[in-house]
Amino acid sequence: MKYIVMLGDGMADLPLEEIGGKTPLDVAKKPNIDRLAKKSRLGMVKTVPDELPPGSDVANLSVMGYNPLDCYTGRSPLEAVSMGINLLDSDVAIRCNIVTLSGEEEYADRTMLDYSAGEITTEEAKELILAVQNALGTDEFKFNEGISYRHCLVWDKGITGLELVPPHDISDKDIKEYLPKNEKILDLMVKSYDVLKNHPINKSRIERGLKPGNSIWLWGEGTKPAVFNFSEHYGVKGAVISAVDLLMGIGMSAGMKIIKVEGATGNEHTNFKGKCEAAFNSLTKENCDFVYIHVEAPDECGHRGDLKNKIYSIEKIDEEIVGPLLEKLNEANEEYSIMVLPDHPTPVALKTHTMDPVPFLLYRSNKEINSGIDTYSETACASTGDVEINGYKLMGQLLQRD
Repeated sequence: MKYIVMLGDGMADLPLEEIGGKTPLDVAKKPNIDRLAKKSRLGMVKTVPDELPPGSDVANLSVMGYNPLDCYTGRSPLEAVSMGINLLDSDVAIRCNIVTLSGEEEYADRTMLDYSAGEITTEEAKELILAVQNALGTDEFKFNEGISYRHCLVWDKGITGLELVPPHDISDKDIKEYLPKNEKILDLMVKSYDVLKNHPINKSRIERGLKPGNSIWLWGEGTKPAVFNFSEHYGVKGAVISAVDLLMGIGMSAGMKIIKVEGATGNEHTNFKGKCEAAFNSLTKENCDFVYIHVEAPDECGHRGDLKNKIYSIEKIDEEIVGPLLEKLNEANEEYSIMVLPDHPTPVALKTHTMDPVPFLLYRSNKEINSGIDTYSETACASTGDVEINGYKLMGQLLQRD
């Protein structure tokens, strides 16, 4: 038996007037997933405990079978693992976004124009982070480059409990009331603006009509992660396919194989077909029993308030990953079980995550169920009355360990 999780990050949403009171999952053309719905267990799952924030870190740990209340130490440490950063027990890792702020004279008077600096390229961001490290890096603070706008600050003998606000939660908002209370962290952010505002990379981006990466924004702090070995716990050899450091970091911490796909970007221009090929190969040629396919695109579109491309991303997941992958497995006479779900909602009207339960679909090729429902959506899954309040328990049910 082969096991698959198809995780459409932030795929769930709220009803929207502009599409007749429906959600993106309602209106997206997804014949392959809908075909599975007729023969699957459908329900809702709470992936984020009430005690924790609804981040992709907490929610994906939960979907991957980890109780976040037992193992979550912060987002950035998980990303640091995928960057090859060897954290000491005394280190605090902090996510360092490159963002676009408005240009008021006082830092506190500025607005968060873009939490990703227009999805700045990795090559450009590398130059900016290097400039920040050269200007502000010390024995206490070290800036490490990541992918696109996502980077990492390691604070030697740092502290946690800083109540730092994710920049994607304050899109288009004045930043004053969301600034860090910690003076050292705030000072780094303020000084970074002076380092970056006239950097040649940003001058070039402005000339090309692109948003400049004119400040860093620090958030998501935490200490060295405490995640058990996935294969030893669940008895299957697993792999993770993702374009973002967070998911690769979770997979690496869990002892799973990390499969990088050329052209995987973390947005709607990602290589959907490549992820399908990589998943099939891992299951049939690389001795893996389980694959976790993570697609960031719906979440990115939700944060931008981009309804059109959120629908497009869902359709591409169905058309270029789910459909072809299951067809290939059927042709190979492989029995399989697949779970389709988001980690959390990222409503386009809110441009941020919510803690609401998300719809899940669980299909087994050797044990089909007549669900009586012909579509996969928030409303359809909620209508079954099947609710799992502990999201981490679904993994055991997928793998038939519970």
